[in-house]
Amino acid sequence: MLSLLNRRNRTWFVATCFITITSANAGPLPERVEKAAQDRVAAGNNQTLVFGVVDGDRSEVVAFGTLDDGKAPDGDTVYEIGSITKTFTATLLAQAVLAGRVTLDQPVAQLLPDFKIPSRGAKEITLGQLGTQYSGLPRLPSNMLPKDAADPYADYDAAKLKAFLAEYELPRDPGAAYEYSNLGFGLLGYALAQLDHTSWDALTDEKILKPLGMTMSGTTFSDAMRAHLARGHDNEGNAVKNWDIDALAGAGAIRSTANDMLRYLKANMGIDPSPLAAAMKLAQAPRGDMTKTMGVGLAWVTTRKGIIWHNGGTGGYRSFLGFTADGRHGVVLLSNTAFDPDDLGFATLDPGAPLSPAYKAIVLPSGSLEDYVGTYKVTDKFLLKVFRVDDGLFVQATGQGSIPIFPSAPNEFFAKAVRASASFTRDPDGVVNGLVLHQNGDHKARKLSASELPPELKEIAFDAATSGDYVGKYRFDFGVLDVVLKGDHLEAQLTGQAAVPIFPRARDKFFYKVVDAQLDFERDGDGRVVAAVLHQNGHDMRAPRITTQ
Repeated sequence: MLSLLNRRNRTWFVATCFITITSANAGPLPERVEKAAQDRVAAGNNQTLVFGVVDGDRSEVVAFGTLDDGKAPDGDTVYEIGSITKTFTATLLAQAVLAGRVTLDQPVAQLLPDFKIPSRGAKEITLGQLGTQYSGLPRLPSNMLPKDAADPYADYDAAKLKAFLAEYELPRDPGAAYEYSNLGFGLLGYALAQLDHTSWDALTDEKILKPLGMTMSGTTFSDAMRAHLARGHDNEGNAVKNWDIDALAGAGAIRSTANDMLRYLKANMGIDPSPLAAAMKLAQAPRGDMTKTMGVGLAWVTTRKGIIWHNGGTGGYRSFLGFTADGRHGVVLLSNTAFDPDDLGFATLDPGAPLSPAYKAIVLPSGSLEDYVGTYKVTDKFLLKVFRVDDGLFVQATGQGSIPIFPSAPNEFFAKAVRASASFTRDPDGVVNGLVLHQNGDHKARKLSASELPPELKEIAFDAATSGDYVGKYRFDFGVLDVVLKGDHLEAQLTGQAAVPIFPRARDKFFYKVVDAQLDFERDGDGRVVAAVLHQNGHDMRAPRITTQ
C-alpha cells in the first residue's frame, strides 16, 4: 500500500453507511474488536466488515455495516479475497510435493518446457523459491499495460507472461532475498496447472474448493455468487469494477464468503478433518525470513508470537486470514473497501495487538487550512510537504506520491489511504511550528522556515510542437513507462499504476506534482528521444525507449 514511511501501491475507499451487528448474543469476537469495527463503519472508514471467528470449539460469523442495496451482509456475502489466494496456490504446490510429483527444489522451467525462464548463471528459479517469494522476480511484469486500469490483470494472458519471462534478467540470484511478487505466484499457479494439463481455477476447484465444500467460492461468478456480491468501492465511495485475473490467477483471483472461508480456515487450523491437512501444514512451515520478526513459508507468514497469516486486496476489497499456531483461535475478515483491516485481524488473535482509532472527518473553516501548509522535517532525508488543493490538504513525503489528509479535530488530521495521522503543534503565539506523525510510533517533525526550504521546481509553458518527441514506451527493470499526449499536456503511466501528468521545467526535463520525482529525456546525435531517466529517492534510473505496440 501507499505509506508515508514505506511506499507501495494501493487503491482506497471511504464508506458512509452505519453499522448493524448480525449476531444477537455474545460470541467469540473480542469486545474491543467489535467496538472498533462498529466505530469504523460509523465513521465511514468501511462500508461493511464480515468476520468469521474461531474460538476453541466455537465458530461464528459476525457482520457489520450495510451494503449498497441497504441489506446487511452475512456469511454468504461474496467478496474478493485478493492475495489470500496465494495460500491456495501454496496448498496446491504442497499437495504435488507430497504426491511425489514435484519437489520444492525443482526448477519451474521443468514444468514449462515451452517457456524461457530467467536464471542467473547456473542458478534456476525453483518452485520453492516462487512459493516463498525468494525467486528474484519483480512484483509485476513490465509488459503489464492494461487496456482498462480499473481491471488491470484482465488482459494479461499466457502469451504476455511467456514474452516477459523470455526477456527478463534477474537482478540477483534466485533465493538471495525476499521480494513480494504477484508475478512469481501467478507463474507458480500457471505452472502447477500445466502439470495437470488444466487451468488454475479448474485445478483449485478440484483439489481444494470441492473437497472442503466451498460452493460459494471461485475465480468466476456463479449465479448464486453474483446474487450475493458485495460490490467494492474506491476511496471516494464510488463503486469499482471487480478484478478478473487471467494468467496470474494463482496470485489473487478467488472470490469467496465468510462461511466458505471459515471452512478453509478450520481446515488450515486442523480443527476439521480434511484430506488437505498434511499439505496445509507443509505450506505453513516457515522456510525463510520475510522480515526480522516474521518468517515465510509457502505463502503463509508467521509472526514471532506464533500467528500464521496472510492478507489480500484488490481494487475495492481487503481481506485478512490468520490463526494461532496452537490451533485454538482463528479469524477471516472480509471488507468491500480498500481500507486495510489487518489490525482488526491481529487484535482478534492477540489481546495485546494495537488497534488504530477510527477517524471521522469534520469540516474546518477553509481559511484555517493555510495554517498547516508548509514543509516538515522528520529526518534529514525525510520531509513531509503539506499543501492545499481547493478546500482540502494533501501531504507528500520525500520520494512518494501525495495523498489527501482530513481533519478529525482542530490540529488533528488523518489519512484514509494509509493508517497514519498527524497532530500539528503551535508555538505560544498560536503559529503552527511542527507536527507529530503517528505511524509505527510517534515521529516529531519541525516546520521549516522559508530559508530552509529546498528549491521548488517551476513549470514552464508546454511546447506542443515538441510534445510528440516524448510519446512512447520506455522500459525500466521494474516496469514499462508509457508516455502519451492528453490534450495540452503529457501523461506518464508506469506498469500497474494510474496515468499521471508530467510538467515541463526545461527542454526534455519534466517533473511530477503527485510524487517527488523528475523525468528527463535523452536524445541521440540526430535529436531523437532514445531514453528516459527517472530521478526519485536519490536514484537515477534509465529506461531505453522501446517500440510502441
